[in-house]
Amino acid sequence: MRSLALLCLLILAMPARAAAPEQHYLDLRDRYIAKFSKAKESEEIYKQHDAALKELAGVLRGLVGPVTIKGLPADGKSNVDTLFKSDIGFGHLDGLGFATEGDKRQAVVTTTGLLKHWLAEHRTDGMPQDIGAAFKSDRFYYYAIQDAAFAIYAPLPVTKPASASAAFAVLGLRGNGGLKGTPHEIDVVTIQGDKVFFLAATDAVKTAEIPACEKVWKQMMAKKTPQDDMAREDQAMDAYTKCFAREAPSQPWFAAAVKKAQSQLDELLLR
Repeated sequence: MRSLALLCLLILAMPARAAAPEQHYLDLRDRYIAKFSKAKESEEIYKQHDAALKELAGVLRGLVGPVTIKGLPADGKSNVDTLFKSDIGFGHLDGLGFATEGDKRQAVVTTTGLLKHWLAEHRTDGMPQDIGAAFKSDRFYYYAIQDAAFAIYAPLPVTKPASASAAFAVLGLRGNGGLKGTPHEIDVVTIQGDKVFFLAATDAVKTAEIPACEKVWKQMMAKKTPQDDMAREDQAMDAYTKCFAREAPSQPWFAAAVKKAQSQLDELLLR
């Protein structure tokens, strides 16, 4: 009995593994990451790298199944666009990626199993491990796609489709420098069955500065502490976006933003 109890404890202590097809993808991906991350770069290695991404995309198509999103290419590619650990943008969300030219509209379709594994891989980056909490975090939208940081300015209250178990929408701003400005990107994410759908649209809506929040920003930046400029700006940005989220629903452009978010969400409904 003691041996049986010990065995049960060991099983419970073991890290959960993804389902077999998903684990096959992860094992294949990790082998390629190990290979290319230690390889000497050359034209031949680049060719092998491109072939590896195509192979991973093929495995993902088998996991995700057919996907049709209005206005986006029918044939998805690997959203993981580099297998070199040293590359900027390494570690994007595992899934099929779809994008218009210039990434004005970009979608990722994955499984809940791959999403949970990816969240765990980004635990040390401050990524929330609960899926719902992750979808409310700037970090999810930053690490999932592209190579630019993302700031959430306000949640958008969308109606969850009947076919979905979860649906979230946010208004935000993406960039490689300062993230203070007028937000114009709308990102939506929904879970339907065991599939996760994420759609980001830049220049989705026109907004405007909120005077009350501009005042908060100036007051925070005028403070003497902290003395570190970057830390002071981070605190000011946090106060500014909290103000923006609080004041946004009363702004004349807010209804249009919610309507746009709902239309993006409806585009992701399974057909």
